[in-house]
Amino acid sequence: MTRRDALLARLTRTHLVALAATGSLSVLLGAFAFQAAGYAPCAMCLWQRWPHAIAIGLGLIFAVTRGGWVAPLGVLTMGISAGLGLYHTGVERDWWEGPTSCTSSGDSLSGLSGMDLLPSANMDVSIVLCDQVVWDLFGLSMASYNALASVVFAALWIRAWKSRA
Repeated sequence: MTRRDALLARLTRTHLVALAATGSLSVLLGAFAFQAAGYAPCAMCLWQRWPHAIAIGLGLIFAVTRGGWVAPLGVLTMGISAGLGLYHTGVERDWWEGPTSCTSSGDSLSGLSGMDLLPSANMDVSIVLCDQVVWDLFGLSMASYNALASVVFAALWIRAWKSRA
């Protein structure tokens, strides 16, 4: 048995759920930090935050109930998050088209009314397009990193689900 296997064997369901929920909390805090630094989120970025918020809630529910039924919901939630991240990555890389409401396709203004096109007097509104990468590291965008992190968190939720302790 390797050292890694021995460490994983000692992790209880509680540890695994705590790691997964804390990971989601870290992703959300990171997203808020980027937003505070001036990287405004697009609509699809906002979609990707919801599963992490739900996973944090599931972690809190587990902490109170210790219910084994929470882990499958965590797997489902992180599966959705990974899917959203992959979908957004594909839109950014032009693998497929994204929603016309937030991409730079030629007909992207057709669904907007005249009022939607007028600047607001009370707000500094800037449209953030979902198919534009505003930050990357090693060629991967925030959406790509979200997809990868969500797969790791899903694996933790799966392990928690299968755990007997």
